[in-house]
Parts: sequence; C-alpha cells; structure tokens
Amino acid sequence: MTVTIKTLTLHEIRLQLREPFTISSGTISMRRILLLELTSMEGATAWAECVAGEMPNYSPETIDTCAFAIREWIALRVLGRTFDHPNDVSPELERNFRGHRMAKAAIEMGVWALSAIHDGVSLAEQIGGQREEIETGISLGIEPTPADLVERARAAFEEGYRKVKIKIQPGSDIEFLQAARDAVGSDAALMADANNAYTSADFDHLTRFDELNLMMIEQPLAWDDVVQHAELQKRMRTPICLDESITGCDRAADMIALGGGRIVNIKPGRVGGFSESIRIHDLCAKHGIPVWCGGMFESGIGRSYNVALASLPNFTLPGDLSPSARYWEQDIVTPEWTMDGEGRVKVPRSEPGIGVTVDVDRIADLTVRQETICESP
Repeated sequence: MTVTIKTLTLHEIRLQLREPFTISSGTISMRRILLLELTSMEGATAWAECVAGEMPNYSPETIDTCAFAIREWIALRVLGRTFDHPNDVSPELERNFRGHRMAKAAIEMGVWALSAIHDGVSLAEQIGGQREEIETGISLGIEPTPADLVERARAAFEEGYRKVKIKIQPGSDIEFLQAARDAVGSDAALMADANNAYTSADFDHLTRFDELNLMMIEQPLAWDDVVQHAELQKRMRTPICLDESITGCDRAADMIALGGGRIVNIKPGRVGGFSESIRIHDLCAKHGIPVWCGGMFESGIGRSYNVALASLPNFTLPGDLSPSARYWEQDIVTPEWTMDGEGRVKVPRSEPGIGVTVDVDRIADLTVRQETICESP
C-alpha cells in the first residue's frame, strides 16, 4: 500500500539513565532523545526515534543537528509525497543531499512503520525478518576497577545474557578483560569495544588480546578507518568488528575487499535506515560475514526498530538489545521490552507496526521541545 506523509511532529524528551555509563569518549547520565511522530494521509500514525546523541563524540551528528536537518531539508522532501514502497524514501533523501544519515534514518524507518501499519503486518514481517526470538547481549561501561567489572560480568551471565560486551580504553583494557575472563570461564561469550580509542602505535599491544579468547574486538581504531583495521586484522586472530566505520553498504564492501574486519555491527540509525541496513545485511550474508545489531541508548521506540531488524536471518550473533529496565526506571512504551531467562527477546508479530504501544501521556510529561511540520499549502 502506498504511503503519503501528512505531518511530522518532533518531540524532544529527556530520559535519565538508571546509572551513569562510561565509554572511552565520555560518560552519559541522561539522554536527550528526539522522537518523530509521523501521520499519513491514510489516517495512520507511527512513532520513530533519531539515535543521535547530545555531543558529536560517536558521530558528527547530534540531536540538534538532526532536528535542524529534518526541519530545514528532510521534511520538504517527504511531506505530501506518495511513496509506493519504503525503499523509495532513501533515494529521495540521498539526491544531492550528503550525510545526515541519522536524521534521514529517523524518517525512513518511520515510513517503514507506517507502511507496516497500512499493510496490517508487523514491522519485522514488513522488512523480511524471519526470527521469532533474538539472542541478547549486554554492554558494560568502563568500570573503576577489574573487581567492579568482574561483579557486573558475573551478574550479567547469571541473568541470562548470551554475550557480554566490555567497554575498554588504554589503561583499562587487558587487566580488566583478563579478570573478567578468569571469573566467567574460558568459553563465556566476551567481547571488547574500544570505540576507536587506539591508533596504529598500539598494534603490538592490541595483538595481546588474542590471549583472551574474545568473540571480537569492536572498532579499536579510528571511527572512519578501514585500511588500518585491515593491517591490524592481519596481525590478530581475534576477529575485528567494525561499527562506526560502516556508514553504508559501500564501506562494508571496502571492509570485505580489504579484510578490514570479520564481523559487522549494523545500527540502522548510523547507516541511514532500514533499506541500507538490509543491503549491508545481504552483502555480508553473501560473503559469510556475520552481523549483529548494536544499540545507541534507545528508548523502547528505538528498540522496537532494532528488534525488527535483528530478526533478519544473518543476524547470527547476540545483539545489544537489553530490556528496558537495563537503562530506564520507566520506558515510554507498553509493554516494556523484556528478556527471558535464556537471554532472548521475543520479536512481536501479532500486531501491525512496531509491536509496542507508545505511552503518549508519558512522552507529553517528558517533552521539553515540540514542533509540528506540515506540507505547505
């Protein structure tokens, strides 16, 4: 069924994390989140989420640049426009319009949800997802001491998580990872995430990670690099997973051609939405590269899109799809996202759309800025 967007409403909310979370580029305690409410001429409403953070420490984009881009450029390209298929949105947004992938993704993914509602199917079904459940991992921030990390890693596996991702940085890496490995056993699914905290000067140090039997090390080098990662991968047995470097299918193809990594973390907001995510997924499947879905401290709305994406068949590694209670005292959807004792999140398929109900009253209470954009008469 075709979709014609009638209005876009931007809602900025503030959600306090249950506890501070530290990575190599800083500590986050509260999330400014940009939500999009899309209505169609056909009478449907869908909610989407822009994953950009407050500061440009992960991506050049921020919540403020995304709000500006949507207001000034993106809305003009989609309002009143009829799309025969959600795949038609990205070409319209890419035409003579570089970058701003997170801003574009929020709109593009919202159109996928509107389309699912119009077609009477779940978002997972709409994008071709096949899995009924998703294995779930947890991301642990940089802890003050190895002992603190050990306590959290043990608790995570006891809770049922299928993978524990440990944030690292120079000075807080091998000793911490070794302590966790000794505590949870040689076969437990541990990985490290450096968030581009290292350089080529650290190659000898990074090769020592091979002693730790990690599933992978994620994005150890520069956020926009593939070539140096390829040089490092030649020296390491541990698979390198690229995250920030994979901004589209072309960069995934570069990684495969150069040997810059053996695993890809697909975050739909980072690559411009579902259409590009599916292209990356399919390319990696063709070349035997496993993928998994990372997280960006999304609310339950953003989580619904990640769960749908992770239901595609080549998402064979546990995703960062922790339940709502991992980060928030109270989410903005019902039911909140939960995980069973085996570390799995169920993919909602019984209702059209994103699979959860948006708590509009709670969003109203949390909103600090709101703007509705309509097609010009």
